Amino acid sequence: MTLPIVGLLLGVIIGLTFPINVPFEYAKFMSVALLASLDSVFGGLRAGIEEKFDNTVFITGFFTNALMAAGLVYIGERLGIDLYYVALLAFGLRIFQNLAIIRRYFLKK
Repeated sequence: MTLPIVGLLLGVIIGLTFPINVPFEYAKFMSVALLASLDSVFGGLRAGIEEKFDNTVFITGFFTNALMAAGLVYIGERLGIDLYYVALLAFGLRIFQNLAIIRRYFLKK
């Protein structure tokens, strides 16, 4: 449980130390891929708390979610439809559900 938190803190520190500017054309792709990755991280934290964590499931889910979300944005861009809203809604909802379950776990403890 401490390893994901240390990794998150390390990532935030690196991100604040070395800011990266994303071109406007890729902003939608990056935002959706980041949200999909965060969904996987919070899902992994939830699975760890429930003692159901599987490293293979986490890694494949992490990359599959990010690639699927970026692919959805790409298809939407090609069709002229803002499909990234669908990914933002779906992954945002899952993040809040996972956070609610994690919060309930710590409140009961």
